[in-house]
Amino acid sequence: MRTIKRLLLMVLLLAVLLASAFGYYVISPLTLSTSPLEFTLNKGSSLKAAARQMEQAGALPNDWMFVLLARMLGKSAQIQAGNYELKTAVTMLELLTIVTEGKAAQSKFSIIEGWTFNQFRAALNSNPAIQHDSATLSEVEILRRIGATGTYAEGHFFPDTYYFTKGSSDLALLERAYKTMQLHLQESWQKRAPDLPFMSPYEALILASIVEKETGLESDRGMVAAVFINRLRKGMPLQTDPTVIYGLGENFDGNLRKRDLLADTSFNTYTRAGLPPTPIALPGLASIQATLHPASTSALYFVARGNGSSQFSNTLSEHNNAVNRYQR
Repeated sequence: MRTIKRLLLMVLLLAVLLASAFGYYVISPLTLSTSPLEFTLNKGSSLKAAARQMEQAGALPNDWMFVLLARMLGKSAQIQAGNYELKTAVTMLELLTIVTEGKAAQSKFSIIEGWTFNQFRAALNSNPAIQHDSATLSEVEILRRIGATGTYAEGHFFPDTYYFTKGSSDLALLERAYKTMQLHLQESWQKRAPDLPFMSPYEALILASIVEKETGLESDRGMVAAVFINRLRKGMPLQTDPTVIYGLGENFDGNLRKRDLLADTSFNTYTRAGLPPTPIALPGLASIQATLHPASTSALYFVARGNGSSQFSNTLSEHNNAVNRYQR
């Protein structure tokens, strides 16, 4: 009996020591691999996947202790997807608070899929938690300040939720959104389907922005991309209204008229074959992946059914019948 009691005492003592060590560890500041440190938690990530993403980014020394802490505190299902930035070292407990209740530790800003760059800038300028260092800068000046190349900003910023310390510069957020888009675009480009009619990732980004604006139903996205790709392969004009609307800019009053479709501009895909010169919006990852992995189809036309979905057709006669059915 004495031996059993000693063993139980030793086990109890060991448990207390381990619990104390664990408690001390979770309230001690973590060492960040870089400062500031940025990491992204992908949509739909499980607790283990989120912890692994933080470990790979350098926010955690190991993932299993974070998983254990989250489970102990009943926060396993509360992880919020988004792009996070840590400017100073935090404890594991504070990190858990940040990624489950981001608004309590940081401010957040969401870039919406399908926004234009001007809409993005307007939302930035109206956010009181952000320091507005870019408000008086031109597009070209913004691109230079964040280390981007090119002349046009449209399409280059990734739609996501970004967490940041209150008072951070909007240029820092612009740079993060730009780098996140470059990362996703390059990764998707490397894994693209063969024989696509694109000479560069930028051309894929242009079409992805059109797919973003033309897709009403998520399940149609691959088909919408395929129709445009089939048209590009055949040298047919894309004939998509969103590009014409984008080209009209502030002159668009909500009604697209026949004269607008006939007026030749660089963004009028009725009068010109091929892609427009720039993206027309900020596409999300789903549109980028659909563009680089389109559905397998011979369809060359589609028309909105009126319920968010589209009717796809292989021939003009089929398309005209669909237009008569759903649009007239």
